[in-house]
Amino acid sequence: MSANQNSLSVYVSRLSCSITCSCKTHLWTRVGWAGCGSARVCVHPELKLCAAMWGFISYLNSPELVASFQRCCGLVPRETCSYVSQNGVVQLNGSVKDSPVTIHQRKAEQVANGTSRAHDSNSNYKSASSQCETKGDEHPRPHYEVKNWLFYLLFVTSATLGHEVFYITFLPSIHWNLDPFLCRRLVNVWAVVMYIGQVMKDILKLPRPSSPPVVKLETRVDAEYGMPSTHAMAATAISFTLLLSAQERVKFPFELGLIVAVVLSTLVCLSRLYTGMHSALDVICGVVISAVIMAVSYPYWGTIDYLQLHNPLAPVVGVVLPLFLCYKYPKLDHYSTTRGDTTIILACCSGCAVGYWVNERLGLTFDLAGPFPATLPPLTLAALGLGMARFVVGLGMLVLTRQTVRWVSLRVLCRIYGASVSDIDARRRKEIEVPYKFSTYVAIGLVNSILVNRVFVMMGIWGLGNSV
Repeated sequence: MSANQNSLSVYVSRLSCSITCSCKTHLWTRVGWAGCGSARVCVHPELKLCAAMWGFISYLNSPELVASFQRCCGLVPRETCSYVSQNGVVQLNGSVKDSPVTIHQRKAEQVANGTSRAHDSNSNYKSASSQCETKGDEHPRPHYEVKNWLFYLLFVTSATLGHEVFYITFLPSIHWNLDPFLCRRLVNVWAVVMYIGQVMKDILKLPRPSSPPVVKLETRVDAEYGMPSTHAMAATAISFTLLLSAQERVKFPFELGLIVAVVLSTLVCLSRLYTGMHSALDVICGVVISAVIMAVSYPYWGTIDYLQLHNPLAPVVGVVLPLFLCYKYPKLDHYSTTRGDTTIILACCSGCAVGYWVNERLGLTFDLAGPFPATLPPLTLAALGLGMARFVVGLGMLVLTRQTVRWVSLRVLCRIYGASVSDIDARRRKEIEVPYKFSTYVAIGLVNSILVNRVFVMMGIWGLGNSV
């Protein structure tokens, strides 16, 4: 950083000490300089505005804001866990470990003995000051206490949007029980939004909220960076893509659909604060980025859908492009689940794209029959029973496909590269992780789009008014 840049940062940070100048276009600021007295400088109003905006952004990004939200919702840290007391003493399980060590001393010791790493500031790695000690305790208590179980269940359930269980339940259910057209549209937008969000995370490399003061309820994605929140991006994209696309296909009260979309996406966004995995700034940026992507791509959704079904090169592009993006995913200095999750998402999209193209060639798409918007059949007990039967059979087929292809592909790749199947580090290598996850979820996409509905017809449980 140059001297001018350094001085500018000092001026911006000291604007709170400003007094008005006789010049109406400037304001005078008195800045204290160590060793050289004080100096008077002239600062433009625009600079004060920038300082205020930066202060607001810093507030939205602060872990204290996340911790305050958690406390308001009844999620508090246990006093018996390791924490730093007001006098700076690190305590574990209610006692002082070794001797009093301040935060700064701990950091200095880590740097001195070489245990501090560049990405430790990411707060994505467990530290002694944020986790309970488990040594000598076979059943360690969680490092938090729930005082409001209603909020806990609500937000933890909402946070499942974005997990693998969501990938193979909700989206296929739209295909099986409503309209494959809507599922196809959702998968396309979801894949684009999630890929952009995941790549932005690993390019920006901005940390998640630090713990303490934040209580973290999830550990699987601890090694991922924070900005933007892909949960917020996925929730926004899926909720509003379904809303905008469904109005073209079926009759429903648009105002009711809008309320549902807003409520669901808001719950997911708040769940990322509640679980301590994102700052408010991460969530807001995720929503804004997703909204921009949808606004830019919306005029082309129909064109993309037509090309995906009728262009003879569509299946080639649908496989080669996602696979290329998986292999060219940004590299990190440590292992993160982002590459594997991105591979899963792109592979699902790839398998569905090929499957829908094949269905179009076979002349059996299972799409809703027009004219549009169509009137859905009434929701009766018989319809609910058929829907549940389709869900159980379809989910069983997808789980069986996942386990079978995963088992085979992982062993073939490990044999090729001379690695053990039980070696977790080997399974995280790009040459193994990408192809085995890609092949597994391409197979799931193919089975979902081509085979499952045909099995429904054979079993006599395809009770929708679709074109069969």
